[in-house]
Amino acid sequence: MKNYNWLVTACMILICLSGYAQIITKDAGYNEDNYKNLQIGYSKTTSIVFPYAVKSADKGSSDILIQKAKGAENILLLKAAKQHFPQTNLTVVTADSRLYVFVLNYDDACPDLNIKADHTAVVNNDILFSLDHENQKKIEQNAKLALSKSKKINGLKKARYEMKITVNGIFIHQDVIYFRMVLGNTSKINYDIDQLRFFIRDQKKSKRTASQEIEILPLYSTYSSSVIADKSEVSMVYAFSKFTIPENKYLTIELMEKNGGRHIEINVKNTDLTHLDILNGF
Repeated sequence: MKNYNWLVTACMILICLSGYAQIITKDAGYNEDNYKNLQIGYSKTTSIVFPYAVKSADKGSSDILIQKAKGAENILLLKAAKQHFPQTNLTVVTADSRLYVFVLNYDDACPDLNIKADHTAVVNNDILFSLDHENQKKIEQNAKLALSKSKKINGLKKARYEMKITVNGIFIHQDVIYFRMVLGNTSKINYDIDQLRFFIRDQKKSKRTASQEIEILPLYSTYSSSVIADKSEVSMVYAFSKFTIPENKYLTIELMEKNGGRHIEINVKNTDLTHLDILNGF
């Protein structure tokens, strides 16, 4: 009888512990149903499109291959490194301070070829980034604000080969400088952009020494197309980490045509940066 009572008591304890564990697991958010499920394959690539640039991505297993799409910061490509891998996960942090979690399952048919990441995969909206530079989302918002500003500056323009570059606004917000430009094509031929570069170089190049060029890489651009249509012009804003132009040097903006010779450049002097417009950002 004592053994029977002991057995009943032990069973009751186990049942209670099991129920408590289920409650803890549910409250802690470990339920698989809380996460976005994706079916990926071995011979096909699945693309996930995020609203903002991917800052980091971590796969739960070496059985998964991931990489950013070439030329795109907000598209992640993934596929199985081996067939019939055990279930795993993918964690992604984007520039708008969001954390996404996906549960990955193997499916040779690969029904999920093109996925648009939405709120159903977001598990956190409060990611804190390093304060080395502004949050990417704020930079994008400020760039759009600079694009809409009516105030313009004069004198920074260059025309050649029926192409024109005009810098009609330079703004600053905290540690980011925003250059607003207009690219015009008055010809009857589309202009295919090969490169649009920004670099600091010497005003005069000595015959005995090479001119040193320091390229300035943008943090963000409002213009993503690689074509300027004939008889048209486009306005755009490029955002950069703050910088200054030393004496006897220029900031050169160089536009180069793909498979063509209509190259054009414009120089910005240090005096052009002395009266920046303060951008009342978001």
